[in-house]
Amino acid sequence: MKMKTKINLILWLALFVIVLASLAMVIIPVWLIQPFAPQTERGVAISFALKSWSPILSLVAAILALGIAFWLWRNSRRWWSKAFTIAPLVVVLVCVWFARQNHFEWMFNPLAESAYAKANQTDFVADDDMVLAIEINGEAVAYPVRLMAYHHLVEDTVGGAPVTATY
Repeated sequence: MKMKTKINLILWLALFVIVLASLAMVIIPVWLIQPFAPQTERGVAISFALKSWSPILSLVAAILALGIAFWLWRNSRRWWSKAFTIAPLVVVLVCVWFARQNHFEWMFNPLAESAYAKANQTDFVADDDMVLAIEINGEAVAYPVRLMAYHHLVEDTVGGAPVTATY
C-alpha cells in the first residue's frame, strides 16, 4: 500500500471519529435531559459538562475536520470521493451550531399568552389536584401542576407583582 493511501485512510478514520465525537457532544445532553424522563445526578452532571465544553470543543472539531477535508479533497481524483468529504463537514458544522443553542429552553419554555380563570369558574381542576399557589397583596392564584407538566413555567402578575411560577 502506498504511503499516500495509508495517510488518506488514517485521515478518513480521523474524520469519522471527529464526526462521532461532535455528534456525541450534542446528542448526549439531549438524551440525558428529556422532559418527563427520570434523571440522575450523574446524568445531569454529564449533560452540564458537555453543554459547557461543547461550544469550544465543537469549534476545535470543526477546524480539524476542515483541515482533514481540505487534505482529502486535494488528494482525491474522483468526484464521488470529493463529494464524500462534504457530508462529514456538514454534520460537524451542524453540531457546531447546535452546541451554541440552549435546547433546554426549547423543551421547557413558558406558556405564551396564558389565560387564567377563577377557581369557581373552572371544571378542569379537581379538589385533589396539586397546585402551586401564590398570594400577594390579597390576590391569590393557583396553577395546577398537571397543566404545567410540559412547560414547567408560568409568567403572571399577582397582586401587581410579576411572578414566575415553576416546578
